[in-house]
Amino acid sequence: MRRPRTLPPPPAGGFRAPGARTPVVLAVPALVAVAFLLLPLLGILARTTWSDLGTHLTSPGVLEALRLSLLVSFSALGLALLLGVPLAWLLARVSFRGKALVRSLVLLPMVLPPTVGGVALLLGFGRRGLLGPWLEGTFGIVLPFHTSGAVVAATFVAMPFLVISLEGTLAGLRPSYEETAASLGASPVRVFRTVTLPMVAPGLAAGAALTWARALGEFGATITFAGNLPGTTQTLPLQVYLLLQDSPEAATSVSLLLLVIAMAVLICLRGRWTGATTADRAARTVRAADDTGPPAAPAAGTEEFVPPSAAHRERWPLHAEVTGFNRLTLDADPGTTIAVVGPNGAGKTTLLRALLGLTPRARAALRLGDTDVTALPPHRRGVAWVPQDGALFPHLNALNNTAYGLRAHGTPRAHARRTAQQWLDRLGVGHLAHRKPAQLSGGQAQRVALARALAARPRLLLLDEPLAALDQTTRAQVRHTLRGHLAEFGGVCLLVTHDPVEAVSLADRVLVLDDGCALQDAPPAEVTRHPRSPWVARMLGRNAWPGTAAGDVLALTDGGRLVVADPLPDGARALAIIAPEAVSVHLDRPTGSPRNVWPGTVREITSAGSRLRVLITSPEAPDLVAEITPSAALELGLADGVPVWTSVKATEVSLVTL
Repeated sequence: MRRPRTLPPPPAGGFRAPGARTPVVLAVPALVAVAFLLLPLLGILARTTWSDLGTHLTSPGVLEALRLSLLVSFSALGLALLLGVPLAWLLARVSFRGKALVRSLVLLPMVLPPTVGGVALLLGFGRRGLLGPWLEGTFGIVLPFHTSGAVVAATFVAMPFLVISLEGTLAGLRPSYEETAASLGASPVRVFRTVTLPMVAPGLAAGAALTWARALGEFGATITFAGNLPGTTQTLPLQVYLLLQDSPEAATSVSLLLLVIAMAVLICLRGRWTGATTADRAARTVRAADDTGPPAAPAAGTEEFVPPSAAHRERWPLHAEVTGFNRLTLDADPGTTIAVVGPNGAGKTTLLRALLGLTPRARAALRLGDTDVTALPPHRRGVAWVPQDGALFPHLNALNNTAYGLRAHGTPRAHARRTAQQWLDRLGVGHLAHRKPAQLSGGQAQRVALARALAARPRLLLLDEPLAALDQTTRAQVRHTLRGHLAEFGGVCLLVTHDPVEAVSLADRVLVLDDGCALQDAPPAEVTRHPRSPWVARMLGRNAWPGTAAGDVLALTDGGRLVVADPLPDGARALAIIAPEAVSVHLDRPTGSPRNVWPGTVREITSAGSRLRVLITSPEAPDLVAEITPSAALELGLADGVPVWTSVKATEVSLVTL
């Protein structure tokens, strides 16, 4: 037998598809462009007098200019950070009139000729400018022909690099991190200091490095606005300009120094300014294997954990009137868990965000206990949530993530960390306390996010599909742990889920939403028996056909007719519920008592435990799901595309009026 041939590995430069070649019409101009950019730099290297390099760079004039350049560039960087960081945040996170104009003003110094920028600075801050006389008369500050003027000129031309870099990073940062921090009790300033800034640190560092390098090389605006005074405003670029007239070799040596500094800055950035995003770097991080085993036992010697809600015995009933996209009223006693279900776009997440005060689409008049929190900002409402993605802060390990809410409420660090460790142990991830989120599997990260929300001692707990990332075994165990906490919880919990097991096992009530409105709000058993939404019925595994009653027949909305045993008044809107196990499948048209018989074609067969679910399409009725045993499917020879007949007895149809 011939052995399969092993293909050689792709080249180090990356895989290139067979036959993919760079067009000559593009390659030649690209090479010319590279040469165009490279030749001037090679000219500096070729013309540098290497033997005199040390003498040129250590001359008194060059050293004085270097000292002044460093002073001006670092001062400009500090001023740019002070003014540019808030400006970048404003442009990235706040919508206001004239935003496009403000962004244009930020970009203007990058496209404006430097000398024109210097003239503009003179007319704005000079002795005869708009603000200059007031600065001189009130504070005695004269910017032109002074070192401070050189700092202002350098800041004017360099700050846009910081603002653009940081704005792009902030725009790419998902707001869910900051919103989650606010729901844990962190004030806006604390959120900015402990979450936003650490997460945008790479973009901030890149912008700061480019700002400093641009300020170090500033020439035109400086000489126009601040002059060229040795020891006062004569920076290295201005020194190069003077040396070109008297000592070209020294000018070349100083130019080489500036070139080396600029190249060093670009090398240190390593693509942060052009191309390599935070997501790209995160994708290169090796994540731990998915945790499919049971949660680990608490560490030995860990003291027995007492949930804060049980210890404080606080009770927080809920009353909410939601308007906007969502239109409903919620009342719930302490300790109630409400499962929120509905199709995509029904308003489930919008409802949670309205209760948090985080969306303009809907507004909630919210009362928790005796406190009306409607007018309070999110961090003072006592409402914690777990978003779908968990939103763990990537710069904090699991322990510090869990302790974040406690620290935001003023809990001492040692006590907060001890309580956080107990919550992590309780959810089976205590042994991962010192791992960063990038080192956790999806299921582990979701359990840490759940522990973080529970540890914050909220009055209202909002869970947006908190167990969706867990495997079946871990989900069952975490569900059991969560059920134990919710039984002791003194507030109300809203749980968004698409899992009927979660809705039935965790919730006291099921709230069915559609288009922002409540279709049904009842105990799980009632919703299971009489679902009022086709989507909920299908979620529960049942066939659901809406239609209009006409005697003992239901005229189906999607076409066809259904005979029922309990007729409704003519014209009544109803939802017909048919259990999959009540659907009979035949190879030939059945005879006997069934009053509902349709021809169809098998389109899909899936496994459902020890039985099979068969999707059958028909030109005379909506799609129908039947549930049969594997032996019955084998006997009938069912497969995709096989023609069959289906039948449903009229007594097997349940009607729910709409």
